[in-house]
Amino acid sequence: MVLRTRGKISNVMCAQSLNPTVMRTFLELYNTLAFGKSGLTRCERETIATILSAHNHCPYCVTHHAESLRFYLKDDDQLEAVKEGRLPDGMPKRTEALIDYALKLTLEPGKINQEDLEPLRRNGLGDSEILDLVLLTAYMNFVDRVASGLGVQHDEQEVKGYKY
Repeated sequence: MVLRTRGKISNVMCAQSLNPTVMRTFLELYNTLAFGKSGLTRCERETIATILSAHNHCPYCVTHHAESLRFYLKDDDQLEAVKEGRLPDGMPKRTEALIDYALKLTLEPGKINQEDLEPLRRNGLGDSEILDLVLLTAYMNFVDRVASGLGVQHDEQEVKGYKY
């Protein structure tokens, strides 16, 4: 399935091949969260993934998600800011609200409360989009730790050539 949708399989997926059941489940979850139907745009999802990976100090995932984000975000200065874990100037308020929530959930999960949902709701997110945001945030924290924990590396050839 990932070959069909992405064109190739990333090293972080290959690294899990010793446990095929987990790898298949992981791939299904990834495809659903990254490419499935959602009120979050692909650009929003890749921005969230890249910024969270930067804050999680996972260069493998930063590089991969920034390459995907490059397809949607045509400004190199904005892309560099996102790769450094910063939301660049000029991004929509909705994206700012998404990132603020995802970062708090990543860095201070025990401090999340109902009030943290208000900026999301003010920016048009309903329950379904908030669920997608929480699931994507949890997934990115998981995959960043898998990639870092297994020492997954990449080179330029491994990062290039995916379908977006």
